Amino acid sequence: MKYPRIILWVSVLVIIAGIVIAIRYANSGGVQKSATQAPVVGTAQMGQKAPNFQMATTSGFFDLEATNKPVFLEVFATWCPHCQRETAIIDKLYEKYKDRVAFLGVTGSSVGMDHQSPSSEQDTLNFVKQFHVQYPVAFDGSLTVAKEYLQGGYPTLVVIGKDKTVQYITSGETSFAELESAIKGALST
Repeated sequence: MKYPRIILWVSVLVIIAGIVIAIRYANSGGVQKSATQAPVVGTAQMGQKAPNFQMATTSGFFDLEATNKPVFLEVFATWCPHCQRETAIIDKLYEKYKDRVAFLGVTGSSVGMDHQSPSSEQDTLNFVKQFHVQYPVAFDGSLTVAKEYLQGGYPTLVVIGKDKTVQYITSGETSFAELESAIKGALST
C-alpha cells in the first residue's frame, strides 16, 4: 500500500510542475523578450554623428539632415516577434510625441514575414496593417539603414538628437518608460 501512495504523490507533483511550466511559457508569449539576432552590426555609435539617410515612407519622404526635430528610428524585421510586439509601444510614443519628434520604422531584413519569401514593399505594408502601425514606415530593400544602425538584434531602437548625434541606441523589446526617457532626453537638449 505504500508504493501506490508514493506513485500518486509523484504523479501529482509532476502534473503541478507541468502546469507551472505551461503557465510561465504562455505568459512569456512563448518567446524570450530579448532581441532577435540579426546578421549586421551597424556603424552608428552613442554620442557620434548619426549616419545620414533618406527614405520614402508611408507618410511621405524622410530626410534625416532636413529634419529639425529629434528622430526616433526603429530598424525592424517583419518576421520578428519582438518587433511585432514593440509596435504597440512605439504607437503609444508616436501618439504622445509625434508633433515634437520625427518617428520612422525602417525594414532591416531581406526575409519576409512568412520566413520564406524575400522582404518587399507589400510585405512591409502587410506588417503595418496586421500590427496596426501608426508611425511612418519605410521599406529599405538595399538595407542601407540597417547597415548603418542595426546593433545585431531586432528591433534596434535609436534616438537621434536635433544636433544629429546618436543619443540612445538599444536592441530588443524595450519598455515605454525607457524609450520615453530617451525621447525626453533628446527633447531637452
